[in-house]
Amino acid sequence: MMLSQVEEMRDQLRPSERKLADYVIEAPREVLDLSMTEVAARAGVSQPTIARFCHALGFSGFREFKIRLAQGIASGVPTVYRDVRPDEGAPGLIAKVFDRTIGTLIEVRNNLSPDSVEAAVELLANAARIEFYGAGGSGIAAQDIQHKFFRLGMPSVAYSDPHTYSMSAALLGPGDVVVTVSNTGRTRDIIEAARSALARGAKVIAITHGSSPLARVASICLFSNVVEENDVFSPMTSRMSHLAIGDILAVGVALKRGPELVERVGQAKGVIGRLRVDGEG
Repeated sequence: MMLSQVEEMRDQLRPSERKLADYVIEAPREVLDLSMTEVAARAGVSQPTIARFCHALGFSGFREFKIRLAQGIASGVPTVYRDVRPDEGAPGLIAKVFDRTIGTLIEVRNNLSPDSVEAAVELLANAARIEFYGAGGSGIAAQDIQHKFFRLGMPSVAYSDPHTYSMSAALLGPGDVVVTVSNTGRTRDIIEAARSALARGAKVIAITHGSSPLARVASICLFSNVVEENDVFSPMTSRMSHLAIGDILAVGVALKRGPELVERVGQAKGVIGRLRVDGEG
């Protein structure tokens, strides 16, 4: 929920912003009932500090921050999930993996900034070329998201090899967009590729943790603040949140591009349909 995001980012903030973060963590419900002026007075900070604090969390302003804070409090989603045991039976396995995944998706949904999503969709809908970068498991997520854009007829490609996406980033230019996928946002090759793309005039959208170095480099960041457990029996929920955000971007671009794109997608599905064997089952 929002409070966990504030706690995670606290050490990255300026001293005055940390003071505000402490106030939000201690009295979140009180914050919801106050104006920006009143919050500034009670927390002992300035209104510009509140504005910087909201922007650091990925929100357009104090109003959007309060909306997300209210949703996080109202959701009642538990922040601690039961982990799968080595001797777990099938009923517990099913329940725990689903519960953990669903809980993570709800938390990411509640913290996702509509303004950032809208800005990302606008960039992607008008991009001359879109490239998706990810390493390891994030590379698989990047390929899945790229496939959705491929189905929309968008000029796009996905790379998971560091040498390949580093070289490709250096060949981009204005009008191109890179979507980087990284759970930790601390993969050196991804960060350097993002910087290289930006230096060439391209834009970078990051699906990553909000307090990461990659988030600070990107043009637009879509927060997926998922902490993966080191326990081998714990499900990897970050992948599901990345895929869900990819779906949001693809649907948003489809809506933005309008009827012409829908017609093209329909034609492509017609071709695929002819490759299937007739009959049921």
